Amino acid sequence: MAHDQIEGLDAQLLKRKLRITKSPCDVKANVGQRTLKAFCSNDYLGLANHPDLINALSQGAERYGVGSGASHLISGHSIAHELLEKKLAECESKHIPNARALFFSTGYLANINAITGLARLAASGDVSIYSARLNHASIIDGVRLASAQTKAVVTLFDHQNLDSLQEALQKDTHSLKLLVTDGVFSMDGDLAPVKRLIEIAQEYDALLLIDDAHGFGILGKYGHGILEQFDVCSERIVYIGTLGKAAGVSGAFICSGAQFIEWLIQKGRPYIYSTATPPAIAHTLLSSLNLIEGDEGAARRKQLNRLIQIWQTEMNFSSWEKSQSSTPIQPVILGSNANALLAAKLLDEAGYWIPAIRPPTVPEGSSRLRITFSANHSENDLRELMQTLKMIEQTVERKHQS
Repeated sequence: MAHDQIEGLDAQLLKRKLRITKSPCDVKANVGQRTLKAFCSNDYLGLANHPDLINALSQGAERYGVGSGASHLISGHSIAHELLEKKLAECESKHIPNARALFFSTGYLANINAITGLARLAASGDVSIYSARLNHASIIDGVRLASAQTKAVVTLFDHQNLDSLQEALQKDTHSLKLLVTDGVFSMDGDLAPVKRLIEIAQEYDALLLIDDAHGFGILGKYGHGILEQFDVCSERIVYIGTLGKAAGVSGAFICSGAQFIEWLIQKGRPYIYSTATPPAIAHTLLSSLNLIEGDEGAARRKQLNRLIQIWQTEMNFSSWEKSQSSTPIQPVILGSNANALLAAKLLDEAGYWIPAIRPPTVPEGSSRLRITFSANHSENDLRELMQTLKMIEQTVERKHQS
């Protein structure tokens, strides 16, 4: 059965393949016997191979060892975890009153823990969840699990047009209403309308969960994410940030009012039943946060914004669709799986690593190249890529027409 199903995926041009790298995460990657120019990583600030973080990880391992030994609620909660959580809460304290943070090994776990845990605040059947239609898979799975556990009513909404969301909320009589959205949408690079969503949450007595996986580290003056970017503050916010992307290391966190975090400690099954992340990772992340908030982080964000400006101003396609993104995520929409795969293949032959993104990661008919920038890319790197893309577009379109 599995063989037939896999063959079916292959026939639909939806089968995925692993590629093995032999080098640190950076703008050049050793893949097989070749060195490719990588424009596909989420290491937006270029910190994943930073010498300060390599040293911090080594020091953390010397101080704490390489494992935590148990879940946080047994014996795995180290002083390194505690210091990290206090620092993360401090990052968001201007935007979330009485902020407290909770550290997780992955963003996937953080989303599932937050959504399922918050859904248990009300009696079964007395919960409604409103999820942005283009949310990340971890949110989708968290919403599905919460719905199965609590009989929550789930409604999808368009984050670019909130009229239907408001109409649904006007009729909602559930005691707990949870709005859930990405901060930066991972496949399009656009931002959620956070200010308006907070206003709606206030008007209809709802909580607002924001997964800022692709915003933390790159948005805001000090890299504190989308809440800092929009200068908002609300006790209704449940904020999730990822630490394996712009922060360059690993893990994620939930930050909210202390009472919500305490509830998630008591009722969040992924937190209760997962072995704690090695303390050495938490120790390394403290160094990463110092870089992000300091002069070097500011300089790296400035370089990123320069690359984004060049791309948005100078990159023009004749038939492919470019997103109007203000983030390092710059998708190019080709439409069909075949065209996206061909473009990725031609890019590979030209020495670039930019995989084709296909359904179910993106909606049917919107297969794309998901191009991402790193602060370690130079302006010359970007302009060389732009020239290559223009030539590849012509090749793909000629093949499509023939």
